[in-house]
Amino acid sequence: MIIAEKGKWLRFVSLLSATLLVFSSFVLQGCSQHITSASFAQKTSNSIETITDGTLPEQPSPFASMSTAGLDRYLPLVKKYAEEYRLDWVLVLAVMKQESRFNHEAVSDKGAYGLMQIMPLTQIELAEKIGIEEASTPRNNIKAGIYHLKSLYVMFKKVPREDRICLTLAAYNAGLGRVMDAQKIAAYMGNDPNQWSSIRSALPFLSKKNYTLHSRVWEDGYPPSGYFRNWRQTIDYVENIMNCYDRYSLALK
Repeated sequence: MIIAEKGKWLRFVSLLSATLLVFSSFVLQGCSQHITSASFAQKTSNSIETITDGTLPEQPSPFASMSTAGLDRYLPLVKKYAEEYRLDWVLVLAVMKQESRFNHEAVSDKGAYGLMQIMPLTQIELAEKIGIEEASTPRNNIKAGIYHLKSLYVMFKKVPREDRICLTLAAYNAGLGRVMDAQKIAAYMGNDPNQWSSIRSALPFLSKKNYTLHSRVWEDGYPPSGYFRNWRQTIDYVENIMNCYDRYSLALK
């Protein structure tokens, strides 16, 4: 009898360990399959409160064993400013992982820095709007990044929800002007400029080798935001975040 009970206990412990291992792989190793999508902009503060308080009731934080990623330290700040600017904190985590892998000291070769990889020029533009003098500390970097995401999200009001998220992410990575240029090309080609699939197809045509097309789309012969060589990086960026967003939503909500 004792042996049988012990066997059941060992099977339970093995199952629990496997579950935690799978969850950890979602957060620290990345995501590869687009499953479904969750709401980017929360409809009410109550819905955010429900997510915050009801994720894992009366259980240790799922990030407790991931202190090297700094998640336990940053999660309250993410939730705080996501609620303030009415965004989904899970989406912010997915962006943060793609941008910096939760390393607050990360600096890109283009000068973007911090958890949300804020560009110096963006920080200057946001300084007066959100009342911060710098964006190098984790708190201010998270606040600036979330505010910037929301500002871009607002620019695509007439776009369906999932496409709206994708266009917002593309603008966060490549700049709003690039996305607007791609929308212009998509419309010229007879595609819906408010669909991510159309923008995904249009981005490669912003490269210099398509100057003939540019002369037909714009009077001065080139995209207002200039030629764009890194279109593939932007496409991968959007799709990587959407994959992680879907998986994080399943794991955390």
